[in-house]
Amino acid sequence: MTERTAETGQTAPTQQPEPTRQRPPVGQTPDTPPPPKDRRFLRAALRWTAAVAVFAVAGAGTAYGISSLERTDVPGLATASDGRWAYPELTAPPLPEGSPGPFAETNPAGAHYADLRELVLPAPEGATEDKALRGDDGWLATKDLLAEYAEDDRDELRRQLTDHGLRHIAARGWTTDDGTRTRIYLLRFGTAAVVDELGGNDIAKVGSPAHTLRGAGVSVWDEDFPEKATATDVTRMVYTEAEPYGAEHVRQGYLTAGDVLALVVQSREGTAPAVPFQQTVALQSRLLA
Repeated sequence: MTERTAETGQTAPTQQPEPTRQRPPVGQTPDTPPPPKDRRFLRAALRWTAAVAVFAVAGAGTAYGISSLERTDVPGLATASDGRWAYPELTAPPLPEGSPGPFAETNPAGAHYADLRELVLPAPEGATEDKALRGDDGWLATKDLLAEYAEDDRDELRRQLTDHGLRHIAARGWTTDDGTRTRIYLLRFGTAAVVDELGGNDIAKVGSPAHTLRGAGVSVWDEDFPEKATATDVTRMVYTEAEPYGAEHVRQGYLTAGDVLALVVQSREGTAPAVPFQQTVALQSRLLA
């Protein structure tokens, strides 16, 4: 705020000159102390805090979003030159009026009332989208998900999904210029309790996944995945293919978020870079939180 200084009046020769007085800033009375000189640091801190708080939720029935173009603010990742992708601005769909969020106390089932198809992370800028993963009217058939796994694992996984009452699958996939292929699957079940049991006991286990992805070989726990690249209330289990790699190096991660179990897969010939995978898992987690 620019302070306006009053002009100094002319004094009579026989009087002591009156000291120059400053007007208080607009909205400040003479008794109000002046603003601190380090206000610019306060403003910078507020801007930084707003950037780190990736999602701003305004309440039920209101859309929320993040600007992923500010990639330096993605938790768990370092600088904008470390290989991250330029995702478009992310906006989650609004909740139906009166519906709670998936982790609200009034929502013990952990239900996502927003459109599941709108909760799948979009492709980054410049990527070629795999239209086949959009399915029929945005819903993917179970057989298309099972095709992601090795043939020997498909029957058992199909039985597990059926027994736990799989309702819908929404998916998206893309390929970037460096040849990295990404596939994201969101599986919705009846309650969060079902997802916790299926994810933690039957599919995503500590140490290694219960089912082998097609072409993945032996997958082990990804110990280098940063702890901050996740979201509150979302549990992640991430793995990387052990060397020697097969035709492609495969990274995979499972997320449990309320009534949704998510699978994120990235693969590339040679070595699949770690940073885009971490970034993708982090952003998908926040869309589900």
